[in-house]
Amino acid sequence: MLNDATYSHIYIAAGYTDLRHGIDGLVAIIKNDFNLDPYDQDSIYLFCGRRTDRIKAIVFEGDGHILLYKRLVDGKFQWPRSPEDVNKITLQQYRWLMDGLAIEQKKVIKHKTPSLI
Repeated sequence: MLNDATYSHIYIAAGYTDLRHGIDGLVAIIKNDFNLDPYDQDSIYLFCGRRTDRIKAIVFEGDGHILLYKRLVDGKFQWPRSPEDVNKITLQQYRWLMDGLAIEQKKVIKHKTPSLI
């Protein structure tokens, strides 16, 4: 949606969000429902409705919010549907989501810290 390297915090609102909300409605959800700061310039907040072919994002740029809207021509986003809460995701998970993949990949090699015996 934008250059993803600029965001320190990427949040997705799991479950369904009414995408008829505009900037003010989504900012209210971020502030009141999720108890997060919608004025944090290092954060992007992602929302998805019942139709998983479109998402909205809110970004604060210091002087105002930007509302981004992405609708896929063909395909659907692999959006987590439960619980209905906000989840912080990694930059890699954001890239997977934008590529149409699930944010929890079943076959990803997990990094382990070796234990000393």
